[in-house]
Amino acid sequence: MRSESSSHGLDEFLAEVHSLTTVHHRNLVSLVGYCWEKDHLALVYEYMPRGNLCDHLRGKHGDETLDWARRVRVVLEAAQGLDYLHKGCSLPIIHRDVKTSNILLGQNLRAKIADFGLCKTYLSETQTHISTNAAGSAGYFDPEYVPLYYHTGRLTESSDVYSFGVVLLEIATGEPPILPGHGHIVQRMKQKMATGNITSVADARLGGAYEVTSMWKLVDTAIACTADAAVGRPTMAAVVAQLKESIALEEARVDSAVRVSPVSDTVALVSTFIPSAR
Repeated sequence: MRSESSSHGLDEFLAEVHSLTTVHHRNLVSLVGYCWEKDHLALVYEYMPRGNLCDHLRGKHGDETLDWARRVRVVLEAAQGLDYLHKGCSLPIIHRDVKTSNILLGQNLRAKIADFGLCKTYLSETQTHISTNAAGSAGYFDPEYVPLYYHTGRLTESSDVYSFGVVLLEIATGEPPILPGHGHIVQRMKQKMATGNITSVADARLGGAYEVTSMWKLVDTAIACTADAAVGRPTMAAVVAQLKESIALEEARVDSAVRVSPVSDTVALVSTFIPSAR
């Protein structure tokens, strides 16, 4: 529903509808239609029955815990959707509110990026940034954009990349971006990474069931995405490539565990569930 406090009128709303009808990707939530009844305006999207990634990470689905392979698969699919917005559209689209609660899951846990209410499209091929009022969610802000830091007020694709890096850290640790009294997840993660031990980084609910190199690759990608300076961050296309390598490593571990013979079963379980140091 359009917020009653929104400054957008009917013309802006219809323009947004028109823009969304040109965006089609398997990892973006599809627009079904819109409602216009007097002063009430609403966008209608496809239903995503498995809820959002945030709730799964916060344990709001009972005892169900996403294993490492599913977590990496979910963020890979979300990354592909975001890469499409940046490079697959006729003019780049900046999402501006990338976060785990805006990554929705279908019945088969296929991930799709949602909530394009804050999206901004470049006006021309020569435009390099978008100047706009504050948007997004606490904990996911690009430090080059937040007024408390550099006062640039400029959003680029790298602003979405930063937010996505925070998402990657969330799936690795299972923690929210901000923990009162413990600071931001980027600073917390860097302190843990300094130990060189993956168990100090990974979500304990995973029970050690992950391929160590897969975990480190994802975490290293997240740290690159959350670099303070936008120039040091990768593109979403590069992030997609890294996540494909991460999921391949994890799937190889799972396949190896399935093929193991009964004689070596005990050894395989020990090597699988006791992660090594970096």
